[in-house]
Amino acid sequence: MKSLDRLEETLDMETAALMTRDLSNLEEFNRRKSQCLLEISRIVRTADIQNLDVKATKRLQDLQVKIERNQDILKRHMHAVQEVASIISNAIQHAESDSTYSAYSAKMGYGA
Repeated sequence: MKSLDRLEETLDMETAALMTRDLSNLEEFNRRKSQCLLEISRIVRTADIQNLDVKATKRLQDLQVKIERNQDILKRHMHAVQEVASIISNAIQHAESDSTYSAYSAKMGYGA
């Protein structure tokens, strides 16, 4: 349960940071989540998952909800990063273009 506590704490902290747009500790959150995943993976290999008590099952369900919420927020941030990168890329391409060739002349060939 201590591994689940650490994972839950990390997810809560990361989700709160993402919601406030504080991206300064994302590398640390990623490291902590990876460590928790390793710990939990080792436990699952030896645990009798089929015979979990109601309390443990509820805890895992609650943790699943937190993971899904965190995942959704991370996806939104990644989508925003992709959009910004696309805008910057288009701006760079436009700035580097000397407008010598129009879209029409590029399509029709030189001297068209």
